[in-house]
Amino acid sequence: MINSLYRKGYRGDVFAGYRGAIPPWATSAKENPSLQWQNATTYEIEKDFNLHFLPLETDYHLTNYKPDFMLQLWHGPAAKAMGMFYFDPDIILTRNWTLFEEWINCGVALSEDVNSPLSKFHPRRVAWRRYFGSLGMQLNFKDPIYVNGGFIGLAKSDIVFLELWKKIQEAMASEIGGLNRSIFKAEDLKMLEQSGGGPFMPFLKTDQDALNATIEAGENEISYLGKEGMAFGNGFHMMHHALGVPKPWDWSFFKQTVNGFPPRKVDIEYWSLAGGPVRVYRPGKIRLKKLAIKLSLAVGRFYSKTSS
Repeated sequence: MINSLYRKGYRGDVFAGYRGAIPPWATSAKENPSLQWQNATTYEIEKDFNLHFLPLETDYHLTNYKPDFMLQLWHGPAAKAMGMFYFDPDIILTRNWTLFEEWINCGVALSEDVNSPLSKFHPRRVAWRRYFGSLGMQLNFKDPIYVNGGFIGLAKSDIVFLELWKKIQEAMASEIGGLNRSIFKAEDLKMLEQSGGGPFMPFLKTDQDALNATIEAGENEISYLGKEGMAFGNGFHMMHHALGVPKPWDWSFFKQTVNGFPPRKVDIEYWSLAGGPVRVYRPGKIRLKKLAIKLSLAVGRFYSKTSS
């Protein structure tokens, strides 16, 4: 993701909230007191492109911490920024950065999810209105598009949207058993699925459902891209989003090809960007992966199957 930012023209600061240890490729990061964030460090990728590592002290699952983190940045080390973007780390940018800057001038930038749309009276939307209505928070249907929670971009003039998203998630917390729960933890997913409602339960996707409820609760203009935005459908895509598993860095090309699944575009893009400016792999490994991709694509022309 960071390499794609740089290759598509972004220059400036990238902030990475994290728990645990800094990745091995960034151990040369230096303490940076100027960020006014305890134990913050900065990894200078290029002279005009810096990655700041900010340790997080929260028991939230980090997928539920997005609005909190962005607000902390705007009230702290990114106070002067006139716009801000969040990207899941399994997203790769495919268009020039100037288009992203232009996008947030049209409203809060969001992209349609693969599971969209949800109509006005879809049981999940009705459940949101009932739940938040019981708490004195009114939701009003805006659009059947159901957006993906892996990306958001907005101008500072739309910061109230983040404040409302945070409020919506805090109101959701008791319903899902706390914001430390997420579908990305197997035990939490099992609990959420068994709590009743199945696919109709209001917060199975936790932060993503809260984000969509925020659209209905707020008054900000929303600038939607359809499924093409994250390359879930045909059209002018801005990003590739590697949903599910395996992720591109875990993809076993020969194994997947033998099973009838040649490399996806996101896998091809990932390894085409692996050479830098952030260098995680040895050059030899990158060359082998690229060769494996070519061979897998060749085999895939004659042998493939559609996943169910």
